[in-house]
Amino acid sequence: MSLPIVRQVTHPIVDSDMRFPVRRVYCVGRNYDAHSVEMGGDPKKDPPFFFMKPADALVPPGGEFPYPPASTDVHHEVEFVIAIGTEGADVPMENALNHVWGYAVGIDMTRRDLQAQAKKAGRPWSTAKGFDQSAPMSALVPVSKCDHPSAGTITLSVNGETRQTGDLNQMVWDTANIVSYLSGLFTIRPGDLIFTGTPSGVGPVQKGDVMDAVVEGLPPLRVAVV
Repeated sequence: MSLPIVRQVTHPIVDSDMRFPVRRVYCVGRNYDAHSVEMGGDPKKDPPFFFMKPADALVPPGGEFPYPPASTDVHHEVEFVIAIGTEGADVPMENALNHVWGYAVGIDMTRRDLQAQAKKAGRPWSTAKGFDQSAPMSALVPVSKCDHPSAGTITLSVNGETRQTGDLNQMVWDTANIVSYLSGLFTIRPGDLIFTGTPSGVGPVQKGDVMDAVVEGLPPLRVAVV
C-alpha cells in the first residue's frame, strides 16, 4: 500500500530562487493597544496571547484570497511577520534576535462572525483563524538585507482606501519579547513564522476587493479577494 504524498510548505524569499521551508505559523493576538480596545479588550488587563494557523494557510505573493464558505463577515488584519532560523527554548530576551532569520508582511484573514460565536461559547478560534488561504504573506527578507526593524509604518488599504495604519514601535511586545516569550511555551525551530499582531482599523472585505499591505522597508503585498 502506497503512502499519501504530503508536500512541504515553502515560501518565496526575496531576490532568490531558494524557498523558506515553513514548519508552524504562530500568531500574536492584541499586540497593539488600539486594536485591543477596538476588539473590546482592556490593554491594562489583557496582555497579548498566542494562537496558531496551519502552515498551508499561507498564500504567496501574487496569489489570491478566495472568500471562504460558512462566513459573511471576513476581516483583514495586516501584520509584521517574523521568520525563525535557529532552534531555541527559554531564550533570554538579549539573545532572541539571534534566532530570527528574516521578516515579511502578512495579512491575518479572520472570519469575524465565527470568531464572535467562538468567543461567546468559550471555544477555540480554529474555524475563524485557521481556514484555507487565511494567511497571505509577502516574500521573506533575510536579516542580512533588512536588519531587525523596530519602527516603521504598517498599513493596509482596500481598493486604494487606507483602513489600517500604525507603527511597529507601537507593538506591546516587540520582536525580542515575542520570540523570548514564545520560546518559553514551545521550542521554536527553523521554519516557524510569527504573525505579530495588527493595528486598529480592521474591517470587512468582499469579493472583488484588492488589499495592499505594507510594512516600511519590506516588499509590499497585494492580494485580490475572489
